[in-house]
Amino acid sequence: MADGAEINKPAHRGLYHVVMAALYSWQGLRAAVRYEEAFRLELIAVLFLAPLALWLGQSGVERALLLGSLLLVLIVELVNSAIEAVVDRIGVEHHELSGRAKDIGSAAVFLSLLFVATVWGFILYDRFF
Repeated sequence: MADGAEINKPAHRGLYHVVMAALYSWQGLRAAVRYEEAFRLELIAVLFLAPLALWLGQSGVERALLLGSLLLVLIVELVNSAIEAVVDRIGVEHHELSGRAKDIGSAAVFLSLLFVATVWGFILYDRFF
C-alpha cells in the first residue's frame, strides 16, 4: 500500500454494494424483530395504525406526517437497540457512561413517541373538531 487511500476502499462496489447493504439491512430488521420486544410492540402498533393513517389523512402531506411519525419511532428504536447492544457488548457491569448512553437512547424513543402523539393529535383535532 502506497498511501492510506487503500484502507478506506469499500469491500463491495457498485450494484453489488447496494445488494449487500440491503441484505445487511434485512438481517438487522430480522434481528430487531427476533430479539427486541419494544421493537416488536412498536411494529405491531405501526401495522395497525398505518392503514388508519392512510384513511385519516386528507392530503398527501397529512398522510406523510401520520405515516412518517410512525416510521420515525421504528427508526429511533432501531438506533436505541443498536446502542444498547454495543454497550452490553462492552460489558454488563454498571458504568455511569453506559447507563447514560442507554438513558439517552431511551429518551430519543420517548421523544419520537411524543412526536407521534403531537402529529396525530393535531391532525385528528383538525379532522374532528
